[in-house]
Amino acid sequence: MNKDIKKVVLAYSGGLDTSIILKWLIETYDCEVVAYVADLGQGEELEEARKKGLATGASEVIVDDLTEEFVREYVFPAFRAGAIYETQYLLGTSLARPVIAKGQVAAALKTGADAVSHGATGKGNDQVRFELSYQALAPELAIIAPWREWDMNSREALMDYAKKNGIPVPVTKAKPYSSDRNILHISFEGGILEDPWAAPPEDMFVLSVSPQNAPDKPEELTLEFDKGDAVALDGEKLSPAKLLARLNQLGGKHGIGRVDMVENRYVGMKSRGVYETPGGTILRAGHLALETLCLDREVLRIRDGLLPRYSDLIYNGYWFSPEMELLQSMMDKAQEPVCGEVALQLYKGNITVLGRRSPNSLYRPDIATFEADTVYDQADATGFIRLNALRLRIRHALDKAKKG
Repeated sequence: MNKDIKKVVLAYSGGLDTSIILKWLIETYDCEVVAYVADLGQGEELEEARKKGLATGASEVIVDDLTEEFVREYVFPAFRAGAIYETQYLLGTSLARPVIAKGQVAAALKTGADAVSHGATGKGNDQVRFELSYQALAPELAIIAPWREWDMNSREALMDYAKKNGIPVPVTKAKPYSSDRNILHISFEGGILEDPWAAPPEDMFVLSVSPQNAPDKPEELTLEFDKGDAVALDGEKLSPAKLLARLNQLGGKHGIGRVDMVENRYVGMKSRGVYETPGGTILRAGHLALETLCLDREVLRIRDGLLPRYSDLIYNGYWFSPEMELLQSMMDKAQEPVCGEVALQLYKGNITVLGRRSPNSLYRPDIATFEADTVYDQADATGFIRLNALRLRIRHALDKAKKG
């Protein structure tokens, strides 16, 4: 424990962990604490977080609107690449941590702080994501990770601490799961969700209705893409954040984007997470549909082969790394021809592709047709097949010789 620390910038949300950490930092380090609140479109009244931070003892509360930057510089690049972790998770929390850390570091340097702090536990991924980002951006700053220092080892203990110190918190013992929200998703974990056999309660969900309660009438929409990024919805040009927010409304209305999974944390354990990502799920479906027209077969396969590595880098916290820069540049190059429109239908938790079109389409009906054509000699397939079967014939001959 570095007792020479005079000022700390804390990544602050006003929730259970960071409310207590704010008080604990002041008491433990006898230092000034600046509460840094990143607005990532979480749909909450952040003025309450400002008031709560000041009331809890922060010398200053910085509320930083990063919503457009988050979607434009983090979400959209990841979706251009098709990022997805362990076939289900669209990385909503993973993508948020580096943009928060970047803003937090900037605040620390501006205010003359000598340390940064976060509310991630010693068991989770977020501690790694925050701290790798801190060290990539400003390694001269000290890092305080309270969960790895104090003796409070459960959220029950935190709630007791909050009660003793008069700190109001949004989590109660009746609802002991924790949640994290931004414009891309909301995640739930812990508490009653730690039993992977137990279904999540319906009243837990925030962004979406149950598919059973979704409208009985399907809804259609058209997404326009330019170089892999969605730029318009139903013909209306929108900023990245506004477009994603509109898709969230549509997806949530139709029960789209719920995921319940057991994933592998970077620190080595499995954990159960429940996610709502309505707009991102629609965005991904449209993007994949357009790629089928625009991407060359071998380019697509190379991209898909690197996708697990790329997604792991985001999940594990290596956004600000040379390998991420390398992969992102390749992903962006591959996306240059991905321009055009996709028509989708939303209905009771499902997304159906109705159509796709692109000026860069590699699909040629005159070649793919089952009708008569003048551009493809079907007899050519004979030699193609025989050449590709050569190794199979050689293997058969060798097996036959061994047996006989």
